[in-house]
Amino acid sequence: MDSFWSWFWLLIWWFVFFAYLVILFQILTDLFRDRALSGWWKAVWIVFLIVFPFITALVYVIARGNGMADRQLHAVKQAKADTDTYIREVAGKSPAEHISDAKALLDAGVIDQAEFDQLKAKALA
Repeated sequence: MDSFWSWFWLLIWWFVFFAYLVILFQILTDLFRDRALSGWWKAVWIVFLIVFPFITALVYVIARGNGMADRQLHAVKQAKADTDTYIREVAGKSPAEHISDAKALLDAGVIDQAEFDQLKAKALA
């Protein structure tokens, strides 16, 4: 019975450790993503993360949590825009060609009007 509980608590502590690592990497990523924060303040946060890791992570999430979410959202939107641009460049078709292809599908009855409107909006975006 003792070996089961030892294993169980080891599993719990591993989970807590990996959760802390995820939070730590999120904080470090956010620090380097934030252009408004000076290099000195970034260095101070990093030193405190090394010296007092748990309390500093908690304070960081409380004090800068909203900014973290905003910077993450901006990074995701930028990555999506970059990906969409790359795909359009590689695809080689113009928006007019995409619309004409969608119109052919609509005329053939493969898609309905709502799907055509959606494809047209994507082609014009």
